[in-house]
Amino acid sequence: MTQPVPGVAPKTHGLALDMKPGDEHYRAYVGPPRDYDLVSAMVFNLLTCTGLRQHHRVLDIGCGSLRVGRLLIPYLNAGHYTGIEPNRWLVEDGIANEVGSDLVRIKQPVFSFRDSLDEFQAPLAVDVAVAQSIFSHCGHDLLRQWLSQVSAHLAGNGALFATFLVSTQDFAGTGWVYPGCVKYRPETLEEWAAECGLRFRLLDWFHPRQQWALFSRPGYDASLIDGGPISWNRLATREGR
Repeated sequence: MTQPVPGVAPKTHGLALDMKPGDEHYRAYVGPPRDYDLVSAMVFNLLTCTGLRQHHRVLDIGCGSLRVGRLLIPYLNAGHYTGIEPNRWLVEDGIANEVGSDLVRIKQPVFSFRDSLDEFQAPLAVDVAVAQSIFSHCGHDLLRQWLSQVSAHLAGNGALFATFLVSTQDFAGTGWVYPGCVKYRPETLEEWAAECGLRFRLLDWFHPRQQWALFSRPGYDASLIDGGPISWNRLATREGR
């Protein structure tokens, strides 16, 4: 993996609240700038309320400018965060503006500046993978590739949390579609997940524009997801806190 260079001057800075999604700014390029903090909290809270702990290994697909990585990197044990992002400048601007070089040195996150997991020959055995607003830009070829590759790198009790846009018809195109979006039927994603040995289910967790879904290995413990709303109270009660 080619690591970012901590301490390099950021290409962009500031909150970019007047910019549009996809604009050339580290906060705008990854989505509406006004939702940058909301999306960070949404993802982090979902993962922690479904059992994420500091010793788990997390794969952040399309980690971008570390919108959620800025919360996950300090939370997880050193070396337990892996981010995949083909746009290196986004990661380096995220480090410069949101994380800082000292935290990178302390927590030792791993980054791969590619658009697949081909760089990783040995299984990563991650406990949790997350793909927020990635499948909403993937043609069917890329989406199925991600499901196959992530499945191969999940631990036996691991799971992928991902968002997508729901439709009654499947997008028929291929490749990466950005900043435009694509939509799929839940039944199609369930079928593709099964082909990769993954169980599919929709999640009742708020997203301002998309639908959260879970793609889990057979050994995944879904007790915090099934049988009622996902919540911190359910987790804390189970943990005996």
